[in-house]
Formats: sequence, C-alpha cells, structure tokens
Amino acid sequence: MNRTRRVKIVATLGPASNTKNKILELTKAGADVFRINMSHASHDLMRATVNSIREVEAELNFPIGIMVDLQGPKHRLGVFENGELDVRPGDTITLDSDPTPGNAKRVHLPHPEILDAMQTGHRLLVNDGKVQLKVIATGTGWAKTEVLSGTWLADKKGVNLPDSELTSGVLTDKDRADLAAALKEDIDWIALSFIQRPEDLAEPRKICQGKVGILAKIEKPQAVEKLDEIIHMADAIMVARGDLGVEMPLQAVPSIQKKMIRKCRNAGTPVVVATQMLESMISSPVPTRAEVSDVANAVYEGADAVMLSAESAAGDYPFEAVSTMNSIADAIEKDKGYLRTISGQRPDPEPTGADAISFAAAEIADTLDLAAIVCFTASGSTGLRAARVRPAKKILTLSPVPQTARRLAMTWGTHCIITPDAKDLDDIVDKACRIACREGVAKPGDRIIITAGVPLRTSGSTNMLRIAYIDSDGQGSVYQSGT
Repeated sequence: MNRTRRVKIVATLGPASNTKNKILELTKAGADVFRINMSHASHDLMRATVNSIREVEAELNFPIGIMVDLQGPKHRLGVFENGELDVRPGDTITLDSDPTPGNAKRVHLPHPEILDAMQTGHRLLVNDGKVQLKVIATGTGWAKTEVLSGTWLADKKGVNLPDSELTSGVLTDKDRADLAAALKEDIDWIALSFIQRPEDLAEPRKICQGKVGILAKIEKPQAVEKLDEIIHMADAIMVARGDLGVEMPLQAVPSIQKKMIRKCRNAGTPVVVATQMLESMISSPVPTRAEVSDVANAVYEGADAVMLSAESAAGDYPFEAVSTMNSIADAIEKDKGYLRTISGQRPDPEPTGADAISFAAAEIADTLDLAAIVCFTASGSTGLRAARVRPAKKILTLSPVPQTARRLAMTWGTHCIITPDAKDLDDIVDKACRIACREGVAKPGDRIIITAGVPLRTSGSTNMLRIAYIDSDGQGSVYQSGT
C-alpha cells in the first residue's frame, strides 16, 4: 500500500459501505481516513465499524485513520397545529418558549439559548435557508420575526443562526455520551460541529486528555471571524462548506476556503475540504466536470485532505467515488504546474529548530536531487513540520507509535509506517534506507535525507539531519552529516 499522491482522502462510512469487505475495497481504492458520522450511527454500529477498520488495517499492514464526527447542536422549530404554515415576505411570526403547537402568529422554538442570544436585526435561516426571518423585537422567552423570503414553514425544520453567537458550548448531552463511547475505542480523531469560538474546544479537549486529535469544523460565520484562534487551539480544521454555505453568501465560500487552507498551512495544522465534492456520484457512476474542477482546486490550493460524505456513505457508487477522487488528485499532482503552485505558496519558517530542520531538509533534497525525506517521529510533530513545507520530494514518516502513524494519515504528503524505534544513530540510518527501499520511495544507489530528534524517543526534539546513501543491498551508510 504505497500511495503515490500527496493529498489524502477521507471517506464517510454508512449503509452503503460500512462492512469489512467494503472498507477493504475503499482502502485499496484510495481512502486514507474513514469518518463515522454520529448523527446516524449508534454506539454499537460505531464499535463494529471501528473493529472492521482495524481488521482491514492489520490485513493490509497500512495505518488507517478513524474520525468520529459528533453531531453537535441541531436547532429546529417546534410543531404547527396543521403540520405546516404558508408564509410570504412581510408576514410576522413570533418564536417563543411555549411548547404548544404553533399557528399563523407564533411557533415554539425549543432552544432557550437562541431566544436569549437573539437581538433586533439578527437573521434566522430555516430549512437550509429556504425561509429567511429577521428579528424585529425581543423579550424574555420570545422574539418577533418578519419573513424576508420564502413561502413555507413546517414541523421541526432546521434553524441556522448566522448573526447570533450562543453562549452555550458545542457539546450536547448526546455528544458527551457519543464522545465517551468513542474514546473507549481505537480511534484517532474527534470532529466537533458548529464551533463558534476557541473556547468551544476547551471542554472536548479536557474530556479527550490527548487520547485523540481534535478537528474543528468551520461552518459558522462566528468561527470564520475567530479562525486564527481556533486554528491555534485545534489539531486539525475542516472547511465544512455545507452549513457554511447556508449561513454565509454562497459566493463568499470559495475565498473563505482559500483563506482557511492558507492559514492552516502557515500554522502547520492539517486542513480538510468537505461537502458536495462529488455530490452527483451519489446516484451516478461519473462526476460532473464542475465537481472534478472543485476537487482539483482543493488539491492545487494545498489542502491536506479532501472528503466524501454521502457519496461513500449512502450512495450507489461508493467505490467509484473514492476511485474517482483518487484519480483526480493523482492526475493534478502529476501536472508540472502543481509543485510550482504549491512551492510558490510556501510559508516562512518559524523560529524553531524543528522548522529550520524541516525547511533545510526540503532545500537540500531539491538541491541534491535526493530520493526522499525520511522523518522519525514519536509524537507526529516532525511529520507535521515536514508537511508544512510541502516539499517536492516524498515524505516517509516512521513511528513506533501506531496512533501517530494513523493520525498522520490525514496529513499532506506523509507516507506513514509503523516500525520499532531505532536503537541509535546507526540504526536510524540503516532503518531509514531499508524501509525507503521496501516502500518504493527509493532504490539502491539513491540518497535520502533523514530528520530525527536527538536524544532518541524525546518528543518534539527534531534537531538532526543526515544524508544517507543506499547501497546495493538496500543498507544505509552516512553520506554526509550535519546538525
């Protein structure tokens, strides 16, 4: 299992794909990370799916990342006396805390935190924005709204709040139960929905205690405004274009995507582009030309990963969807302009030893035309810093920690191998050369550059470079060294 492409693929599992055989097929087709959506999965199904993924991982001897995506707060209207209500622009309707069925004048909004947060002028988008309301008056437990657009309201339609910042956290009681169940399993990532501010990550991080990486889904305008702080607090970011495209003008989403990818790359934080990437493949074996361009743009922009949702979870062609995304990414990365585009966006190194080593390794690999960059990493930080540079040469990451290799499965360009830790510096060189040959990233007669931390097994201490020559037996010897 040696991927030739650098961008990673996240595939959502669901009724169309969550059996062991399907997971095996999708992994061979190109999936690097599997997403389990707790909006639809029970705890028993989640456990069974994790077990199936780990069985496939053992068979293929290839680290696979697992992301459990928490549902987050789902805001919905209450119910109407007749199940629905016809409206037109200019009509008024009051949202209140009264649980009795609604009518033409009022309807229950069973979320006191929303009623507390709404102010005059704030908008509410109902049913994915098909109806837009504006608050014209507020009081304790109620808000009077005017219909700006739309024609129809119905029971329990979803509500989005583009202008209101809620003081409540992002974890619901369901999320806490799902998170507790997920942390008992062998998973790698928790995805948090509807993040609004960096403080929203505090409770999940306290619960997780470093056992898994925390991915923040950016799907609200409030989160976009505080993006720098959220990137600093999170372990990864998702450009969740579905709800983001409801709460913000559609035409703003492409520029926000570009900005988010650029900021994440500058910070060395993995970023995933998600939602409707190959949407037509839910029911078609081939994508539209526009969808191909959408995936290609994310690859050109330097995203760490691109994600499939319903295409792989519930569509008629999950295997074809993953294969298609794999082939698009592979073709783009073979374009001569791709690496020029990626290197042209290279951020400046931060004033740390790890960044200096990573940038130097990329420059030396280019100057000397080395076969690969080999990173020894326990925590994953060396691999993340190497990926931040987006080097032209392949990145081979070696780790004795399975969780580290699996987490790096979502990071750009990193080909991850789980291997026992090196004993000493000579073993570092020999192991790097042998595995580079075995994995096909180098061959006898090639040279590679190795980065590691000394003393060994010290997390976050990347401070060493070695250039090694691979002899005819696939063994290594120091060609040139420096620190």
